[in-house]
Amino acid sequence: MPDWSTSLHRPSPTIPDLNSWAPGGTVDWVTGVPSMQSNIDGCNTFEELNWWDPDVRLRAARPGPGILPTLLAEKLHDSDHSLFSVTVNPPDIAPPLQSASPSVSSQPPFHPPTPDQVHEAVPHPNALYCRRDNGWILFLRRFSSELPPLAASFQETSPGVLFPHTFRHKNTTCLDETDGNPFRSVNLTHHFHCYPKAVSSLSLNPAFDYAPWEKKEDVPSHLQSIQEEEEEDQMEGIESTAANESAAEGALLDLYVCCQCSVYVVCSDLIPGIVPARHLEELVRERAENPIPGQSGSDAAIVALDTTMKILENILWKNETRALPIGPGKSFVNKVGLSSPALHIYQRLGFTVVDPEPTSLPIPSAKATIAPPALKTDRDRLRLLRAWVELGAWLQDYRKRFRNNRNATQPKPWITIENAREQYQQDIGAHPNQIIRQSLPGLREFEYPLDAVGRLGFTPTAYSPDLLEFAYRAQCRCDPARTIKYLNDLTTLAMIIRATSISFPVELDTLMADEVARGRWPLVDYENAALMLGFGRSNALKVELEESEEEFIFRAWSDAMIRAWKDPDGGTARRKDLTRALNIIAEARGSRFLKLKAQDSKTALTPERAYQTLEVPSDVDEEMLLTVYKMRVDDQPSHLDRMRDALAVIAQWKDSARLRAFVETGQDPGEAVQISHPEWPRGLNQLGNTCYLNSLLQQYFYTIKDLREALTPAHLIDDAKLSDDDLKRHRVGGRLVTRKEIVRSRKFVAALGSLFWELEYSETPAVTPDLELAKLALVTSKDEEDDEHGRNDIGTDSSASTDATLVDEPVPMGPALAPASLALPASPVSSPMSPSPSVLGKRQRRARSVPSMDVDGNSDNDRDGFILVPKVTSSSVTAIEHQRGTSEPKADGGDKTSASKDVDMGVAEDKVNKPPPLPPRRKPEVTSESVMMFGKQHDVAECMDNCMFQIETALLRFEGMAGTDKDKTSVVKRLFYGTIRQRIRPLLLEPDGRGYSAHEKEDMFSHLPVNVSEESFDIYDGLSGYFDDTVEFQGKKAKMEVSLVDLPPMLQIQLQRVQFNRDTLQPYKSHAYVRFGETLHMDRFLDSADPAKRAQSKSVQSDLNACRDRIHALTRDKGASFIDSLSRTFDFLSNQDVVTLSGADEDLLGHLQAEHIALQAELSDLRTKAARLKEELETIWRDENRAEYELTSVFVHRGSSASWGHYFFYSRCLPDKPDSWFKYNDSEVTHVRKDEVLADTTGSTANPYLLVYARKGMDMVHTVKRADIGTIPGA
Repeated sequence: MPDWSTSLHRPSPTIPDLNSWAPGGTVDWVTGVPSMQSNIDGCNTFEELNWWDPDVRLRAARPGPGILPTLLAEKLHDSDHSLFSVTVNPPDIAPPLQSASPSVSSQPPFHPPTPDQVHEAVPHPNALYCRRDNGWILFLRRFSSELPPLAASFQETSPGVLFPHTFRHKNTTCLDETDGNPFRSVNLTHHFHCYPKAVSSLSLNPAFDYAPWEKKEDVPSHLQSIQEEEEEDQMEGIESTAANESAAEGALLDLYVCCQCSVYVVCSDLIPGIVPARHLEELVRERAENPIPGQSGSDAAIVALDTTMKILENILWKNETRALPIGPGKSFVNKVGLSSPALHIYQRLGFTVVDPEPTSLPIPSAKATIAPPALKTDRDRLRLLRAWVELGAWLQDYRKRFRNNRNATQPKPWITIENAREQYQQDIGAHPNQIIRQSLPGLREFEYPLDAVGRLGFTPTAYSPDLLEFAYRAQCRCDPARTIKYLNDLTTLAMIIRATSISFPVELDTLMADEVARGRWPLVDYENAALMLGFGRSNALKVELEESEEEFIFRAWSDAMIRAWKDPDGGTARRKDLTRALNIIAEARGSRFLKLKAQDSKTALTPERAYQTLEVPSDVDEEMLLTVYKMRVDDQPSHLDRMRDALAVIAQWKDSARLRAFVETGQDPGEAVQISHPEWPRGLNQLGNTCYLNSLLQQYFYTIKDLREALTPAHLIDDAKLSDDDLKRHRVGGRLVTRKEIVRSRKFVAALGSLFWELEYSETPAVTPDLELAKLALVTSKDEEDDEHGRNDIGTDSSASTDATLVDEPVPMGPALAPASLALPASPVSSPMSPSPSVLGKRQRRARSVPSMDVDGNSDNDRDGFILVPKVTSSSVTAIEHQRGTSEPKADGGDKTSASKDVDMGVAEDKVNKPPPLPPRRKPEVTSESVMMFGKQHDVAECMDNCMFQIETALLRFEGMAGTDKDKTSVVKRLFYGTIRQRIRPLLLEPDGRGYSAHEKEDMFSHLPVNVSEESFDIYDGLSGYFDDTVEFQGKKAKMEVSLVDLPPMLQIQLQRVQFNRDTLQPYKSHAYVRFGETLHMDRFLDSADPAKRAQSKSVQSDLNACRDRIHALTRDKGASFIDSLSRTFDFLSNQDVVTLSGADEDLLGHLQAEHIALQAELSDLRTKAARLKEELETIWRDENRAEYELTSVFVHRGSSASWGHYFFYSRCLPDKPDSWFKYNDSEVTHVRKDEVLADTTGSTANPYLLVYARKGMDMVHTVKRADIGTIPGA
């Protein structure tokens, strides 16, 4: 789904949706364009009609979302705070007389502030003062056809930012209708676009820069000792605005540009004052609550502030340097007090409390004084002068608000203030005379979605129908990619207004009708469109729309149209809805291909009308239909277009390749038309949820030469009667098979042989498998019997489970013989054809008994079993744990008294605590003829298990059975099975210094499991984890080493993509990319490998694993990055000011930042080290290439979930064209480049999960096996 869809507000079901504005209650998307109603210019009809087209948006280069003036006023500064312009005049204070005595003549002469310095105490001519924050805001409004110079840092970080078009220059302003320009277009109001930190304050005229004391490095040292949390917040504010901005650029200012005229606005963040506003408020409150007798509270507060002003004036203009006594009863104490706010204020001003006789009481001694700051530099003098201006402005505002006796004589106001709210509102167009303040209807009674109001760029307290229409149209004009988002916001607001208003505004009614007429649609229509075409994990296609390609979407739509054509009742309305659905999906995806298909489908011809147009019955064959068509065209050539359209409809309805080819080329290709190369492989048509079966049968089995030849009709075994003695010898997978299984398997093999014959000789592009073949492949005999008898118990003659591995195994002897110490019996040998917990990996099985080993001459009663537990490096349990943690269950009902060389081995039951089994997936409901009527969707592993079991069962001959299964007498074992040697040795010695014997066993394997990882993982890394591991054995840690003794011709490697999260107790699919190549060398894993190289390789691999484990802990532990978590925590604690968090001080923030930097450096070093170790590891084995394999097949699963998705398959064109590959996607077979097969799938949901390699030089795979039907005798 497009990225904008997640934030859209869906209309409430209790009030009408967007369709209520359409005539008749429906939306017809094929309409014209209505006229604009609101006062707005700059719109382009072509752009608005093609808002969905990325190319059109790219050429238009619109600036993106904007805001109206009322919202800009709130963004400039808190709308509840008043801003003032401040005027300062030099005070009429006589300077002190300069003393001529020698004792003071050595001191530098005193100079009071100059008039220029007094005027410049206001930070900038365009600075406005905020009393509530005791700080300043820079605000400039300009008219210019040229934008101000952009800061270098902004240009570097925002290289592709788009500014409004140059046509804005033709209008001086959107608001002045008498500007003398006869060609201007009047807009209802401004539409501003924000560019944060875009302008350097040094480029202003006059320039602005932070004062020295506002920079972190120049903060006075005595201020750094103030530990109060509010003052630390103030310092943080200073650092955020000054210290972190480049000295070469000064302050970075926000730029707001109107896209309709030449107005732009530049403003700053808050420039903090010298004294935090909180302390001033607390001082005034303290003095007002504790006035001296005869004073009102406000008078007491004014006296305190007046006294402070007088003290500062004496210091600045009279060079007063004497300390003020602050002992009990002193004038300072009576007028200002010694409260905490008062002391904090004076400390911020640079005063120092001196008490030569401190007491244990909070009251200073009689000799205590407060010393003024030493004005040693101009910086100190200017800082105190700024504080005097800010305190005077604060006092002036307080006098106006709280003076009781307004007729009393006022001190001469050297500092005057004037409220600037109306002026700056007027400048940006937000004045109430320009935009009337009227709240949204029912704002107090109903909860409006304020985020929708904000996205449209206005405020809920400044509403009118015209303004809402202007805001919506302006956003669609400037940000067309989010047109549907804005439409949903508009619809949401309009519905609430309709529900809360006595009469719905005509302007909005017209606007909504216009949008319906323009074919625009709400989000709910997009969701319904996807469902209508069959998308969704629980829908017919089993695939999400967002994961599907355009061609697949179009095929889904075509299939739905064909089904609608076959519906005699509601087919017409259904087809119209389907066409609209395709148009909606095309616009949502920005797809020209789908949009064109939707437009081409506007023809009203139905199959019935098409047959009527050609005047033929609906059951006419294609040969006669083409003959009649040619006759009609010859008779009525002026009707050629109409008749060709009719024939095209019939071709689509019949899904006829011959008719389609005739419509496209005008030439009849004949009845046996081929739309693909005759020498190419054939595809397989889906029977419904059988893409996994097609992947297995279509070309994997068929491409393996020996398997294909074994299944030709000439080699198939007849259905002969089987004696009881034959049945006792008929063993597959270590157990006896039943007579019913043998008969069933022969039916499967016969049907599979017939399918192979069709794949070889068929001239159609795709072959449809027999339904019985699909059932035999997908449904095991055990499941079949369970369905028949309604029970799960299996007797001796109905042991139909095919869940057992094909590897021969000893007969289980029961749990009583198992050693008590065994906790998790398992074997590293497991079949790739085993059921898995999802469509991608191993399904968790019930426990089975596992034979122990007879090693070092131990007696039968002392033999041990294997307990294999893979190491766990994260919170996720991977599919390989399921493999090694449990082995496949033994088939029930086998002959438990049959002789076997391993019959004396003890067994142990699986008692490990496993993750909970996955819930069974609900069988899909049959919704159409395309969905199979049996079984649930299996994966290739399950399908392969059942198919290979039946192939071996059917092809096993009784003659010449002197050997065992391990002699590889069957074609399945000869092709797919090799031999491994498994060794287990202790990691630690016993307390007495003795160890215990090493254990060794040889066994067969049919596939190698490879776990996946997120960090620089390739196929060799995965295999290394399988061949060398740490496990539990007899209750102790042990080293398990696996080596290859005998390699199979066909090597199957399964990428375990199903992961299990122990935190959420849910499986998920890993999309991690695992690198693999066309060639694979298995020498490093051979039992005969060079011991020295093996030891060196293990040492390097151990270091590499430790390095990767640490990387995983830093980047993906518990599903999140520890480094990112540190960064987010730091940002949150640094920026939040809503609540006071205990302990969230500078020390904590510094520690977080230092830890973040250290971990980033560590992660960089780890990745460099991992790359070096990986290269070192590959260098060790670079010259070992005797056991060489070549890649032949790649199975791919597409889908984001572990429990559903779509399969397709790549096959290499061997042996003649090894650089060519075929892609088998059910009925479609295409030629693809090698790069597509080996591509990095990072970020994609289409991931390889089964790789098949063939031994180099053994000529095992013949991908294409095609023959001319004329070569068949009697054909």
